[in-house]
Amino acid sequence: MDCKCYEEKCENCSYKKTPRSEETVRLLKNRLNRISGQIGGIINMIDDGRYCGDILTQVAAIESALESFAYVVLKEHMETCVVEKIKEGNTDVVSETVELMRKLK
Repeated sequence: MDCKCYEEKCENCSYKKTPRSEETVRLLKNRLNRISGQIGGIINMIDDGRYCGDILTQVAAIESALESFAYVVLKEHMETCVVEKIKEGNTDVVSETVELMRKLK
């Protein structure tokens, strides 16, 4: 059973926490809110019987926006979590990060 204690260093769970500044959280949420709005737009397009090509164009825009969001998070991960773990002598984080990058594509 996964612990959801949200403690930074809990020996009872595998939950990992990354502290982020309020500004970073705000920017990430803004990106996600825009993507959510785009998805809502596609729902409306379907309800309105819009042309398939128009819908697919919006799907491509959402995919691009999600990819951009993911790379922002990946960059942050590499600049903070990965660097910190390597400084602590934990090079396993490199394999984990490579696997994360593989999942993005």
